[in-house]
Amino acid sequence: MSDTRTSTASVVERTRAVAAGGAIVGAHFLGRTAVFVLGEEALAFAEPDGELRRMHVHDGVILAAASDGARVVTGGDDGKVVTTDLGASRVLATDAKHRWIDHVALGPDGAVAWSAGKTAFAQGKTLREFEAPSTVGGLAFLPKGFRLAIAHYNGATLWFPNAPEAKPESLEWKGSHLGATLSPDGRFLVTTMQEPMLHGWRLTDRQHMRMSGYSARVTSLGWTVGGRWLATSGSNQIILWPFQTKEGPMGKQPRLLAPADQRVEAVACHPRQDVVAAGYDDGMVLIVRVEDGAEILAKKPGDAPVTALAWSGDGTLLAFGTDSGEAGIVDLA
Repeated sequence: MSDTRTSTASVVERTRAVAAGGAIVGAHFLGRTAVFVLGEEALAFAEPDGELRRMHVHDGVILAAASDGARVVTGGDDGKVVTTDLGASRVLATDAKHRWIDHVALGPDGAVAWSAGKTAFAQGKTLREFEAPSTVGGLAFLPKGFRLAIAHYNGATLWFPNAPEAKPESLEWKGSHLGATLSPDGRFLVTTMQEPMLHGWRLTDRQHMRMSGYSARVTSLGWTVGGRWLATSGSNQIILWPFQTKEGPMGKQPRLLAPADQRVEAVACHPRQDVVAAGYDDGMVLIVRVEDGAEILAKKPGDAPVTALAWSGDGTLLAFGTDSGEAGIVDLA
């Protein structure tokens, strides 16, 4: 059963369809150009004037992508880390053992991190590497300084790439940690897990935060403006955990918004307002205001799950992509 949301305000008519040309695994904006990461080999650039162009960046499956608004960095099963801007792409690194590049992350001052198996790499002024206790599950830079959080089995590690004499800090919690994110103020580290739950640490005192109540594994999450809320997928509604106080979500209930018949598969937080876009398993996309839960329909249900959502830097454009290759850009200006 698909949720038609017949009584919900709609901006569907403001959508420009994009023929991306393949299953979409990610979406980003470089200025006002939407960049769709395809499952294999290429990026599709949807220019503001309507032109669509593709750029070949990998010889195989694209496994990871990240963007800082000026470039898109991708990792593939060809063992390459590639950086792409509006004009060209170039290879940043090729794994010496030809291993898959499973994760990539971007940090302050142009820093880039990636992983292959148990090895995490960080490229700042020099290239450093760190052997994790197990296969790397996720990477995230702290917002200040050159410091990297590495998720892995039974916890996470905080690593200072430019301080080889400093012992990496271990944060322990049993289980498989498959993703990592830092709050914008750098006070909290949250990991996604193989189980339908999140785990977090308050970094000032290593206090644990266990966030459960999901029906499926959390695969998408994002911070609202100012880091007030952590929006997550993994349920048939948006689950938002409060991070407004120094305690974070400990002892507090999450806010639940936009319940639907289908599960939320992707979330993207507006860069300037407490607004979250949510993409569902049936292809529907909703734009939801956190304060009162008011909803706007951005995309009607389709034939495949939403796999990618992205806002432009000014928050006036919303890009979406699905597993079947359906894509579009909603103009909210």
